[in-house]
Amino acid sequence: MIAIAIDGPAGAGKSTIARSLAQKLGYLYVDTGALYRAIGLYCMENAVPLGDKAAVTAALPHIRVELRYVDGVQRVLLGERDVSEEIRRQEVSMAASSVSAMDTVRAFLLDMQREMALRHDVVMDGRDIGTVVLPDADVKIYLTATAEERTRRRMEEYAAKGIAADYQTLLREVNLRDEQDKNRQVAPLKKAEDAIELDSTELDAQGVLAAIERIVKEKIG
Repeated sequence: MIAIAIDGPAGAGKSTIARSLAQKLGYLYVDTGALYRAIGLYCMENAVPLGDKAAVTAALPHIRVELRYVDGVQRVLLGERDVSEEIRRQEVSMAASSVSAMDTVRAFLLDMQREMALRHDVVMDGRDIGTVVLPDADVKIYLTATAEERTRRRMEEYAAKGIAADYQTLLREVNLRDEQDKNRQVAPLKKAEDAIELDSTELDAQGVLAAIERIVKEKIG
């Protein structure tokens, strides 16, 4: 099986690009961030303190999270409930950052992620795919953009959904998320030594996709 790993900070466009790339290649798209978001959402809804590792760890056996594909589109299930839209809320994103820093949570999800890569050609995106989850991935991309540009994109996403948002508040949240992800003790966000870095600040989605397609072609044909 062929594995393509796309890592990078929140808001760099990883999910959008990974999904489009997987569709073009006929690979399975695996949004690992959605799994952590689902766990964060469960904790929020069940009054599990996000900063309490023991409490979060104790909750894990009760959490059933699944990626299911409906007409080729990834849906995220928490139990039998489709939470694909709910997990995209900003407060759930911050909750995901908290629980993803815990080694017990990462271990809980690691086998699931690797199993997908054993059974399918995959495009997998996250924070530590090329460094921890799939260290032997055939292609590794580190996709980034300035915090200001990532905040602008998030503002556009919210506006398209009719959600009011304040730029400065979102910018602070983006920088806080970066700080949490880069400085956590377990599997911090960082560029794999053999990853190719691509800055998407000045590129639109089609430009990023075209650049990554060139990289994939050079690496695996």
